[in-house]
Amino acid sequence: MASTTAPSVASMTEMRRLLLAGPDFSLASVDPDSTPGFDGGKAQGKAALADGAEALSSLQEKLFAESRAGSEIAVLLVLQGMDTSGKGGIVRHVMGLVDPQGVQHHAFKAPTDEEQQHDFLWRVRRQLPAAGLIGVFDRSHYEDVLIHRVRGLSPAAEVEQRYAAIQEFEGEVTASGTRVLKVMLHIGKDEQKARLAERLDRKDKYWKYNPGDVDERAYWDQYQEAYQVAIERTSTADAPWYAVPADRKWYARLAVQHLLTATLEDMQLSWPRAAFDVEAEKRRLAAS
Repeated sequence: MASTTAPSVASMTEMRRLLLAGPDFSLASVDPDSTPGFDGGKAQGKAALADGAEALSSLQEKLFAESRAGSEIAVLLVLQGMDTSGKGGIVRHVMGLVDPQGVQHHAFKAPTDEEQQHDFLWRVRRQLPAAGLIGVFDRSHYEDVLIHRVRGLSPAAEVEQRYAAIQEFEGEVTASGTRVLKVMLHIGKDEQKARLAERLDRKDKYWKYNPGDVDERAYWDQYQEAYQVAIERTSTADAPWYAVPADRKWYARLAVQHLLTATLEDMQLSWPRAAFDVEAEKRRLAAS
């Protein structure tokens, strides 16, 4: 029988190590149905997610509070994955547990006519989180090396140049004080098929169904290769990739919560000191 004990800080650290896409990373070796660093089931995973909400919320508030005192630091969470991998669920169930005024969310769609007139990173720079915020990219600049590589939307030589451009861009972002956390939600092909089928079986899910998703399934292996290459070329010490198994939605949400919490803990955040005489203000308030 699985333990009902919520994951500890040590297991959070271990989970981050297990999910890190290191030098010898192989996406093909990642089981999308696995739960690295967590040996509980769905009910325990949901309970652990709820238990972790307070710590994440407190850290997010500290990040926001520091910006009010002049700090320029921020966090950027990049979510990538095949269609139905659960990016929206992460936004709702993980980021939805913190103060919305401290979150800056942007879902990147196909570029507009104006955006196409600029470098592929132009529109991304415009959506970077302001100081004190946790920015969330639902898809990102990685679409410009993933779908462009698979579907040939740009010349192969240009796609190759973009890996270096992304590394340079993310280096600039981290140098400015923004922590970059990149998560690839790794869903299996069979699980994706089941999720698409559910959308066709439920009227309240029709709006989420895109016939083009079925067309993209024909390129499944090519997309897996494109993700492997993108992760290899752009995972750095300052902007690492984490591959999160996503067949179990509850686990993916828990894993991203842990990764984000650990990232914020690394920043050694603290409450800003009062810019006034606290005792004097207490006296003034009492006398008012």
